[in-house]
Amino acid sequence: MLKKSDWKRLLPGVIISVICLAVVLYLAKPGKLYQALRLADYRLILLALTAGLVWLAVRTMAWRTLLQNKATFSQVFFTVNEGYLLNNVLPFRLGEVARAFLLSHKANLKFWEVFPTIIIERVLDLAFAAGLLLATLPYVIGADWARQAAIVSAFIVFAGLVILWLLARYKTWAMAQFEKLGRRWPGMQRVAGSAVESIFNGLSVLTDGRMFLLSIFWVGMDWLVAMMQYYVFLLAFIPNAKFLWSAFTLSIAAMGVAAPSSPGAVGVYELAVVGALALFGVQAAIALAFALTAHLSQYLLVGVLGTIGLVRDGESLIGLYSRVRHISQEEVE
Repeated sequence: MLKKSDWKRLLPGVIISVICLAVVLYLAKPGKLYQALRLADYRLILLALTAGLVWLAVRTMAWRTLLQNKATFSQVFFTVNEGYLLNNVLPFRLGEVARAFLLSHKANLKFWEVFPTIIIERVLDLAFAAGLLLATLPYVIGADWARQAAIVSAFIVFAGLVILWLLARYKTWAMAQFEKLGRRWPGMQRVAGSAVESIFNGLSVLTDGRMFLLSIFWVGMDWLVAMMQYYVFLLAFIPNAKFLWSAFTLSIAAMGVAAPSSPGAVGVYELAVVGALALFGVQAAIALAFALTAHLSQYLLVGVLGTIGLVRDGESLIGLYSRVRHISQEEVE
């Protein structure tokens, strides 16, 4: 159960989500929203939902490659869905921690060996999101500052990836520096000392050129499938939609969900999508119908698959939430 301190941390995000939902509902008007949902082509929506399975399979391949194939496809696939399910219903994006926790038990890996691969995955996602924004934004609004902002975002992400590569490449030197800091601040050595070597092992994929390029390929394919899925969803509501709309909206949505919000980025995601499609002249009601349908389909898909995964692992949401929040020293080691 959530403690009082948890509610204090969660409250700002919930308030932001409520405000975002209120804004998009005010702009869309419930009556017009209902009309847009009623007139949608549900055959295309079903097709897009099916594409979501492909997206999850490709996402599994991307993460499994970052793990250097140390876990089976089935183990990684259900862990991905379990993590996304937890992110949708629990606060503080604990699904990412839960992924490392669950897979470390399934595949007999150390927690801190798995967790860095999730960080790398997120960095690559940000890189693709920034690249997609860089490629589409000038065509959307034609402003010089837009290209410059996208370039800065891409540079920051690239710099982060380079730092991770340097840490992995010069593992011995980096560990020696940590030991020096540990002698100066013993508390840091006690807290993180046992996990450092596992963290560097998790980053080792960065020094394997073939595996890292392969992981970039799978992440790129993952984003391509996501764009195609978005495009099919858009066609269900806007028959004359352009593929550019899908690519741009996906990049904005990816940036939007990074903002503080309630679990699942409820409200924030919808406002980001409505704002992105407004630049193409799409009515707020139609844009919100698209956003709600795409968001709900993701909830439905990972909800079913994530629940199957939890049952397979003998876990429950409340039990796993408690265990992830209080990962013992024994689990970390």
